[in-house]
Amino acid sequence: MEIRNPRMMHDFSNGVLEGKDVVTSVKLLKDARHFYENGDCDLSDDTVMYEVYMYSDGDPKTVGNLNWGLSLLKPVYVNGECNITRGHFHEDTNCAEIYMCFAGEGLLLYMDENGTCWAEKMSFGSVHHIDGRYAHRLVNTGEVDLKIGCCWPTTAGHDYARVEKMPFTKRVFKIDGEIVIK
Repeated sequence: MEIRNPRMMHDFSNGVLEGKDVVTSVKLLKDARHFYENGDCDLSDDTVMYEVYMYSDGDPKTVGNLNWGLSLLKPVYVNGECNITRGHFHEDTNCAEIYMCFAGEGLLLYMDENGTCWAEKMSFGSVHHIDGRYAHRLVNTGEVDLKIGCCWPTTAGHDYARVEKMPFTKRVFKIDGEIVIK
């Protein structure tokens, strides 16, 4: 019997995915200013806001194939607003997603098609099931990197345009050391 090496490794010690099939994306402040209530701030345009590592196990059009990802959100604030990801709906609303918190503290912010928002706390070991009908974004509320593992069907797709047309109706700030949702 032949024993093969895995095509991807999740390095839990430094929080990255490694392998020739892993795609990496880095979101800088200059690309993310419009995510925030007020993106004008003193941070450098080249400030790393978050990194995403993604591994896909096959043809994205084949039902049953899965993606594995890791998101690392930096503990930065934009005019007091906690660091956030872009947020998205799934193109195929029948596709759910699982998030697992490996490090840090944060919120998983949800929004339905009517703009109603709610959140779940994220901390080491928490596991979150995301119904494919809801938009979702990550929020780092802590002082270290928020590291989230993600698994979702390759057929789910990402619909960022819906969130741009109808932005999340809640914002998360850290004011005098306290988390405030506006």
